[in-house]
Amino acid sequence: MNLKKSMFFPGICILCSCSILWDLTSCTNLWAVTSAEEYYSIGMAYFEMGKYTEAEKWLNRARTMDKTKTASEYNLGRIAFETKRYDEAFRYFDQILAKDPNNLMALKAAAYTQIKLGDLDAAEALYDQVLALAPESADDGYNYALILYTMEKYDQSEAVLANYPFALLENQDVMLLLARIHRAQQKPEALDGYAKWLETNKDPLVRYEYASMLESQGFYARALEEYQTALKELSSDKAAPKKSELHYAVARLILIADPTNEEGIAELQTAVTEGFDDVKALETLLTIQGIRADHKETIQRILDEVSAAKRNREAQEEAEKAEKEANKGI
Repeated sequence: MNLKKSMFFPGICILCSCSILWDLTSCTNLWAVTSAEEYYSIGMAYFEMGKYTEAEKWLNRARTMDKTKTASEYNLGRIAFETKRYDEAFRYFDQILAKDPNNLMALKAAAYTQIKLGDLDAAEALYDQVLALAPESADDGYNYALILYTMEKYDQSEAVLANYPFALLENQDVMLLLARIHRAQQKPEALDGYAKWLETNKDPLVRYEYASMLESQGFYARALEEYQTALKELSSDKAAPKKSELHYAVARLILIADPTNEEGIAELQTAVTEGFDDVKALETLLTIQGIRADHKETIQRILDEVSAAKRNREAQEEAEKAEKEANKGI
C-alpha cells in the first residue's frame, strides 16, 4: 500500500486501523509518516484548510530535518502572521535570513511583518534589500514607496515610483500613491493624478483630498463641486472624511472665495450640528483676511459655543472616569 497516498484519500490505514479522511484528523499515528517531506506535506495540507494549530504541529516536526527546515520555518512564519503573532512571525523570517541573507521570499515577508509591527525604519531597510535583488518588481517598489511616503520621505518615494513608469499606466494603487506624494509636496501634478484616478474609481476620501488640492491651487469652483460630490458619496458617517469635516471644508471655501454668500455661515453651522468641534480650525478662520468682519463675529460666537461644549464634555468624561476608578476600590 502507498502510505503517502493513503494519508489524503478515503480508506483504511493498515498501520493503525483507523479511517483516513480528507481533514486528516483520524490518522495521527507517527508510524504512518516515513519522511520529512510527508511531515511537511501534511502540515501544508492543514495550512491550506486554515487549521493552523495542526499545521504548526506537523511543520515543527518537519523543521527539525535539514531537508524541510527552511520551508517549514517560512510557513510557520506565515501562520504566525495570519494569526497576528507578528513578533513570532518576524523571528521565523529572521532565522531564515540569518542563514540566507538573500532569501527574497523571507525578505519580503520580514519587511511586511515589520510594517505590522510599526517599525517603518526596519521595513524600509528590508525593502531596500528586496529591490536590490529584484529591481524589476513593481509590487515591491510600490510597498517600498508607500513606506517612504508614510515616513514623509516624499522625494525618495517619488524617485522609487519613477522606476516603474508602466505601473503608473496599469496600477490604480500606484497612480493614487503618486498623486498623494505630489499633493504632500504641493505639486500641481497631483491634480491630474487625482482626476485620472477618479475617472474609474469612487472614494469620498480621495475626492476630499482632490478637492483640498484644487482649493489650495485656487480652483475654487471645481473644489466646491468636488467637496459636494464627496458629501453625496459618503455611505456612512463612520467613513473618512466625516460629514462634519466636509461641511466645514465647504463653509471655509465659500467664506473665503465668495464673501457675499451667506451659505458659508449656514454650512459652518451645519458642520457644528453634525459634530465638528475642531477649535483650532475655527480659530484659524478668524485670522483669514478675506473673511468679512460680520462673518467673523458669527464665527467667534460659534467658536465660543463649541469650546464650551467641548470643555463640558471633557469634564463629564473625567468625572465618569473618576467614578469608575472609585468603584473599583469598593
